[in-house]
Amino acid sequence: MKFSFSTLFVKDIEESVQFYQEIVGIPIKSRLSPAPNLNIVFMGDDEAQIELIQDSNKKIINIGSDISWGFTVNSVEEVYEFVKKQNVTILSDIIQPKPSVKYFFIEDPNGMKIQFVETNT
Repeated sequence: MKFSFSTLFVKDIEESVQFYQEIVGIPIKSRLSPAPNLNIVFMGDDEAQIELIQDSNKKIINIGSDISWGFTVNSVEEVYEFVKKQNVTILSDIIQPKPSVKYFFIEDPNGMKIQFVETNT
């Protein structure tokens, strides 16, 4: 079995696409609008993708507080400095639980926790 994608319902598809492109660095894979009130964007690569869905009939977006998406980066410090300059909510300082792992959390426009992690093995 291979992980394929994770779905996130979003308030504003364009704001979310911009966040994941510019802040996280994920490219758009495909877009579709199967109904007038429904917009879907797949982002990522052939290994794993995120699916963003904006449904104008869905009035409340409920993101659980105990879930996050983690993205591997080359330098946590560089990404931390980058996001500090953006209009992004930073949820934690850089945490280093062991010498080979560093990470921190931010929040996407929908309230989803995003973790940037650097591992040196």
